[in-house]
Amino acid sequence: MTLLISALAAVICTVIWYKNLPANEMRYDILCFMFWGATIMWFVDAIFEYAKLGAEYFTPAAEDMLNDMFLGLSVVVFALIVWVVTLIIKDPKGVVKAALLKKKA
Repeated sequence: MTLLISALAAVICTVIWYKNLPANEMRYDILCFMFWGATIMWFVDAIFEYAKLGAEYFTPAAEDMLNDMFLGLSVVVFALIVWVVTLIIKDPKGVVKAALLKKKA
């Protein structure tokens, strides 16, 4: 489940990034790298788990699938939080700077 969720997030993010490629103001590339990195990590984990379990790997218990789903969703949410914090710090459109300057005046 973790592999599927992160791969789906990576593909969706890559399509959004590619669609907005010339400008890239919202820094979708950072989000893509995080999701693709997580996908590669879960893929390697799946390979080693398959080598350990064999055919049992394809028949997980419902509890294990639920835990994997929560882990996959938490990875996606954490990556989105890191991306938003990066956007706030880098402030590509100058929104945060304008808001801070307006408050001071």
